[in-house]
Amino acid sequence: MFLFFLSCIYFFLPAYFTNMTPPLIKRTGLFNFLAKPVDFGKKIGQNPILGGHKSWRGVIFGLIAGILIAALQYWLYQFSFIQKISLVDYRQINVLFFGFLISTGAIFGDLLFAFIKRRLKMEPGQRFLPFDQTNYVIGAFIFLEPFLKLNYFIWLTIFVLTFFLHIAVNRIGYLTGLHQNKW
Repeated sequence: MFLFFLSCIYFFLPAYFTNMTPPLIKRTGLFNFLAKPVDFGKKIGQNPILGGHKSWRGVIFGLIAGILIAALQYWLYQFSFIQKISLVDYRQINVLFFGFLISTGAIFGDLLFAFIKRRLKMEPGQRFLPFDQTNYVIGAFIFLEPFLKLNYFIWLTIFVLTFFLHIAVNRIGYLTGLHQNKW
């Protein structure tokens, strides 16, 4: 069972890195010219479409991070242990397309639920369980599933593991001052 959980986490690494890159790149203060809102500051009625905290810098660097992690997974596939825990044969897939899809899906999921939160008049950072922790799993599933048919139990496992991993990592980030919210 441990190897199965490890396999799920390993498979989803590009999305995890896509999701955690935006706040990390923001903290560097670099590329501020890209720190423009994805929604261009537009509103629907009184509420922002997404909010000013969803920036092009986060989208671009999240996408780059996810693709780079997928490329690293491709390179690591030469090792027998990595082959043993891999849910896909990285030699048989277009790894750049995979990296692009899983990263774009993760970004889409995050933006979709930011849109939903704004429609519900929820502020950025306001708790929205379980979607704050799993929105990028939903987005990655939507983008990947048509091309990479995985067992739905795998996706359910990734969803549940991500929920708990996200809370644990964010708590650590909160305690170390890297993250503003505990969840």
